[in-house]
Parts: sequence; C-alpha cells; structure tokens
Amino acid sequence: MSDAELAVGVTGAVATVTIRNPGRRNAMTPEMWRRLPVLLDGLEADPAVRALVLTGADGAFCAGADLGDLDELLDANGDVGDAVAAEERLAAFAKPTVAAVQGPCVGGGCLLAVACDLRIAAPDARFGVPPARLGLVYPAPTTRRLTRLVGPSTAKFLIFTAELIDAERALRVGLADEVVDDLPGRVTAITAAIAARSQLSIAAAKEIIDDRASPARIAWWHRKARDSGEAREGITAHHERRPPDFPWSPSAGH
Repeated sequence: MSDAELAVGVTGAVATVTIRNPGRRNAMTPEMWRRLPVLLDGLEADPAVRALVLTGADGAFCAGADLGDLDELLDANGDVGDAVAAEERLAAFAKPTVAAVQGPCVGGGCLLAVACDLRIAAPDARFGVPPARLGLVYPAPTTRRLTRLVGPSTAKFLIFTAELIDAERALRVGLADEVVDDLPGRVTAITAAIAARSQLSIAAAKEIIDDRASPARIAWWHRKARDSGEAREGITAHHERRPPDFPWSPSAGH
C-alpha cells in the first residue's frame, strides 16, 4: 500500500491540506491529483473554513508529479489532465489560499503554489519549473498563470533553463510573497488575520482580482455590502474602537 496521501486538518477557521509522499519529496501521484479537487469541494462548502493552507510534509513542499506514474498522468493529447484540473480547482477556490513552502517546490508542486493566492516561503525553499528537462509541454492554463504572476521574462527563464531558484530570488521576482524564518508562525498569523476580516470583502476582492466578476456581479457585491449590514458593522466598530463582528458568511449565498 502506498503511503502517498493528502492529509486534511481543520483548526478553528483554517483548513490545512498536507501533501505527503515519503521518499519521493512529496511528489503527487495520479490519485492525489484526482483527490485534491474533491477535498477542495468539501472544504469550500464548509462554512467554518475561512482560509486554506497548502503545505508539504517532512521539510518539503512538493517535487511535482510522481514520474513513476507518468504514463498514467499523460492523456492521449500529451496533456497532464488530472494535474491541470487540480490546479484549476485550487485557483478557483472561493476562499483565500496560502501555500506554505519549504524545501523543494518544483514542477507541478510549484504550479500548485502558483495557483494559491499567497506564497509564504521558508529560507530553504527552492522553486523550479522543469518541463524542458523532461521534454514536456506544460498546458496553456498552467503556463499562463505562471506568466501572470511573475511576468513573461521570468516565466521564460524558469521554463527555458529548468533551473531552481532560491527563496530570496523567488521573493524578488514575485513568486514568493514573503520569506520568513518561522514559517508555521507566520502562516498562522496571516490566516488568523484573514479569518478575522470581512469575508464579504475578501470574497468580492478575490473574484475581482482574478477577473471572474462581471460588472453586474461587482454591482451585486456593492449592494450586498450595504444590505447585509457588513459595511455598517465595520464602520461602526471602527468608530467604537472595538473588533467588528461581521454578519456575512459565504453560507448566506452568492
């Protein structure tokens, strides 16, 4: 029996999905790629969950696809279909997502991190996108998401050379948002802050930033901020110098 798995835990308002594949630097097997969207569906539907952390076990984030199962991963068109579906589901997750990266974050692992909203890295994190070392052509959605994040030149450098870059360079090019010595502590602080903020503001911002909100949808969000009492509570709490108790939650419906 394989020890490879995606482990899920929920602490307070924060869910953590941990990639675990001992001896393979947490490489993703085909079953793990297929499992991830199912897990995300459940966590997105859970009203208690306000943020998601994606991380890896035992000092590594993820070394990408398990190449021992490459024939199973490749479909008839040479496209890594299950991996792309997992990345797309992660990118579309309605709540804030944070990749907590230590050690290798390579290939499909790097692109899972790119599909998250934020990437917080430990000093030993190493990022790489190696299709040119393997003779693969990454799917267009995956390549375009990387390009939107780091820009065309850096995306080309990462893909053309297949070189690993360290955490400080990842920070400079926008692949990492922060590099911190205390990775668990910082991720806990960030997700606690997210959980305490207006979930309506966050959900609306995520849709708008990701270019998934039509003009009508944006107008709906503005009305919802007023009609739900969310904005009134936030402004009143500010004037009264107290923490806000925001009334809106995703379970109230979109």
